[in-house]
Amino acid sequence: MFQATQYKGTKEEQYQLLIKQLDALLTDEPDAIANLSNASALLNQFLEDTNWVGFYIWRENELVLGPFQGLPACVRIPSGKGVCGTAVSEQKTQRVDDVNQFPGHIACDAASQSEVVVPILKDGEIFGVLDIDSPSVGRFDETDEKYLTEFVKTLEKHL
Repeated sequence: MFQATQYKGTKEEQYQLLIKQLDALLTDEPDAIANLSNASALLNQFLEDTNWVGFYIWRENELVLGPFQGLPACVRIPSGKGVCGTAVSEQKTQRVDDVNQFPGHIACDAASQSEVVVPILKDGEIFGVLDIDSPSVGRFDETDEKYLTEFVKTLEKHL
């Protein structure tokens, strides 16, 4: 049974514990949707000052909404469009301090002001993206980017 944890220590130590929890939570579960659902719930419980945490899954040349925590969201995003589509086309994490300054930003929630999107790979191919939004400008820093990338690497082992 999972219990919410009070995270203590430095931001790095908190993220390290989060990643260990993710690995333990997903071990022995082969279903990708179940694992993405638990990963989004775990991140939502861990992260502060966010208003959307979830996944888009690459299907038939576009991203399709997957498991998430937050308000209803855009269902389909083409490669190269918005922050999520850019993460797919470049296969590179996108950390955007102010989404209003990002050309072609797709506003699913008008409250979102900053965003981080980490591509998810399976067997070297795009599987989808982890997308996290915040109502605060500049919410995500280099530490968030580093450890969210590690979070995704751990998740990839369970997809």
